[in-house]
Amino acid sequence: MPDLLIEIRVRPNASRNKVGGTAGDPPRLVVAVQAPAVDGKANAAVIKELAAAFGLRPRDFTIVHGELARDKRLLISNASAELDRKYEELKLGLTLL
Repeated sequence: MPDLLIEIRVRPNASRNKVGGTAGDPPRLVVAVQAPAVDGKANAAVIKELAAAFGLRPRDFTIVHGELARDKRLLISNASAELDRKYEELKLGLTLL
């Protein structure tokens, strides 16, 4: 199966954890996490939230660009067409967690 590259915008220190909607140009999936952007805590929380949203394991996600930035690119290993559809749904905000 091919890998899926997704682009996200992280919102650390949020009031609650949430995956959905878009921000920026080009539109990126918004991932809000309660964790602060300190010592990799936000990155760990982002991967945990994305894994839950996509129904995958955290180890299926790899940050390939933007380790220290709000805008990140992540690679999802062994992605299916269903995950691509799920990514588009999350960007539209159709799936609430």
